[in-house]
Amino acid sequence: MSEKLTVKEIQSLVSKNEVGKYSDGSGLYFVVPKSGAAYWMLRYTSNKRRKEMTLGQYADLSLKDARFEAASKMKQLREGMDPLLAKKRSKQESINTVNDLFNDWYPTLASRLKHPQIPKRIYTKDIAPHIGEFKLDQLSARDIRNIIEAIKKTGRMAIANDALGYCKQLFNHAIKLDLMGLNPASAFTFRDAGGLEKSRERALSEGELKQFFSVAKANSKSFSRENYLACLLLVSTGVRKSELCEAKWEEFSLAEAVWKLPASRSKTNVGFDIPLAPLVLEWLEELKIRAFGSDYVFPSRRTSSRPHMGSDTLNRGISKLFGHEAGKKKQPPNLMGDMEHFAVHDLRRTCRTLLAQQGTPGYVAERCLNHKLKGVEGVYNKHDYFDERKEALNLLAEKVNSLQPLQ
Repeated sequence: MSEKLTVKEIQSLVSKNEVGKYSDGSGLYFVVPKSGAAYWMLRYTSNKRRKEMTLGQYADLSLKDARFEAASKMKQLREGMDPLLAKKRSKQESINTVNDLFNDWYPTLASRLKHPQIPKRIYTKDIAPHIGEFKLDQLSARDIRNIIEAIKKTGRMAIANDALGYCKQLFNHAIKLDLMGLNPASAFTFRDAGGLEKSRERALSEGELKQFFSVAKANSKSFSRENYLACLLLVSTGVRKSELCEAKWEEFSLAEAVWKLPASRSKTNVGFDIPLAPLVLEWLEELKIRAFGSDYVFPSRRTSSRPHMGSDTLNRGISKLFGHEAGKKKQPPNLMGDMEHFAVHDLRRTCRTLLAQQGTPGYVAERCLNHKLKGVEGVYNKHDYFDERKEALNLLAEKVNSLQPLQ
């Protein structure tokens, strides 16, 4: 092979998959990796350190163009600019809008947060519709206030707090990159947003449950049958939202009427056997038909990387019945009347309340919700009360079923 590569030599290396690095001189190399596409690489020395940077894939960059790119980078080096640093700075200069900034910031969240999809969801639904296309030098504090006020009008005070917090972090990221001098969200406090968050105590009465089931069933186009069945199951079993939305059929033994929640998905990190009432089994059988062979009880109905129902699907559906739809200028009608808004987690609290009302002992009701028993009893009493829970949940399912509208 000659000192300089030729087009024919490169074509031969690719067709024969000759793995290796092949020099073209002046720091330019043609690389055929063990896996993946062949590419061009530049090797150079800056500050007494050897560095390598990818110039582009072979499919996108001809030999002539690769030599030109290599010569341009080496000219930058002679002029005192490290090509890698210049490439990084060029990338930062391409951050013009708030959406560009978020796309640059999000990977840092994905690497340090357990659930980075939460800030992404809030940004996509509640922040981006207002300022996503704005250029960074066009932003003002008034734009941040508009975001907060729009969320507060929907009654989602906790989301207003979250959105403000994420705005502060997002624009601090811009300051770090020297893209902004001031953070337009810095002057706002949680008093301007959702206020001090208090523990929720909302539990639906039997009358409210009856009203909700009636409205939800009558409006199946906006609140799907799958959403409706999910709410029935949440009230009747007391499981957590994520435990139900991410459930796989392999966890269920319908013949034995048991849901074996694995430790990996349990908040307590301990496996938990949940007895299934006959009515609950009927609802699950319907869901199995509706799942169309999916591994998940609630498969995703939209094209996405997530195979199961999203964590915000039910809350979004409930809010829509109350006349609130995030990110929409024209809001849907309020179908729930004067009824106080509730969230999905309130259904779990409702389950606990109904268990108490039907006379279920507290220690059994707590175990129905997969709560650890407190105090000395929690240390010494390792009985799981499966039979007692089965009896209590059977009675509860019958009560919940009686609150549904007649067929």
